[in-house]
Amino acid sequence: MTTVMSPESFAPCVLQVIPELQAGGAERTTVDVAAALVAAGGRALVASEGGRLEEELGAAGATLFRMPAASKNPLTLITNMFRLMRIIRKEQVQIVHARSRAPAWSALWAARLTGRRFVTTYHGTYNAKGRLKKFYNSVMARGDLVIANSEFIAQIIGETYPKAAPRIRVIHRGSDIRWLDPHDVSDDRIEKLRVEWQLHQNGLPVVLLLGRMTRWKGQEVFVEAVQELDRRGIRDFVGVMVGDAQGRDDYVGNLRRMIRMNGLSERIRMAGHCADTPAAFSLADIVVSASVEPEAFGRVAVEAQAMGKPIIATDHGGSAETVLLGSDIATGWRVKPGDAVALADALEEALGAGPEVWQEMGRRGRANAEANFSVKQMCRKTIEVYRELAG
Repeated sequence: MTTVMSPESFAPCVLQVIPELQAGGAERTTVDVAAALVAAGGRALVASEGGRLEEELGAAGATLFRMPAASKNPLTLITNMFRLMRIIRKEQVQIVHARSRAPAWSALWAARLTGRRFVTTYHGTYNAKGRLKKFYNSVMARGDLVIANSEFIAQIIGETYPKAAPRIRVIHRGSDIRWLDPHDVSDDRIEKLRVEWQLHQNGLPVVLLLGRMTRWKGQEVFVEAVQELDRRGIRDFVGVMVGDAQGRDDYVGNLRRMIRMNGLSERIRMAGHCADTPAAFSLADIVVSASVEPEAFGRVAVEAQAMGKPIIATDHGGSAETVLLGSDIATGWRVKPGDAVALADALEEALGAGPEVWQEMGRRGRANAEANFSVKQMCRKTIEVYRELAG
């Protein structure tokens, strides 16, 4: 006798394909979805080269299949196709989920040749200059369903690949709200950072810019905004730029010179990489996301809200969807990208608002993150896509 499962109870065997399992957003999402799928009674398989998250993946009950999934070599893509076909057939995979372009080609071919459903997640904006590049990227729009991690990305997909528009499903990237809980951050953790960042003596409000050290994250614009505030005589705060240089030593050196030459060495700290992100948010009074290019989602803006902090973010990309405006619902400010004066204006207004306003915005931000941008929400909606694919 065949048991027919209801859509609510259906938990498929899903094979996710991703180049590596390092600490990026797509990798983090892969592990989160795998854990949720196992918890729902399904089976979670991942094809990847592995990385620092593979231990967590295994602890969640998922199975890793190693292969050179990061390679763009055409011969390797074909070989990976055969590897994936063997996994699909042996493990009775029902759905293949690709999260990056190169391995997505192998996954697409394998899914089609084995008659399995194929889904993609469009994680970024992807440079589509030139016909060849547009074709290469098009694999991410060839899923039976295509997940976009923001309305902004959904619009890009629809404009670039119009035929994919009916198959797009928007699922915002989820943040771990349980990990980002301001009540769980001890005073000792906050004080440790306060000493490391040399903030323990001045008692001034802290403005935190969090993001890896690269020009498009807007560190230069932030320095220019602090310089503009200095011209206005607004100096009662300390800016802290936190982020991993990832080998961009020349860029970091230029930032240091820019700070020094403009007399801002006592006003801006460059703290480098910080492993304790919740403590960094807890130490801050105001958080800034100054990206000059649109973020596909904009994790910092959501994580700041989850930690109960007001956020100033550039008004494009995913941040335009996550940072709320309006007198009764505002969780922060949105400013024109790349405009140091506009950022300075928002900082002046935010600093002048004071702790009571910061706390109220933080309360709204936490509620916004919990309701709309949690890992739980993201995983629930992703499993709904799997169920939709399975009919």
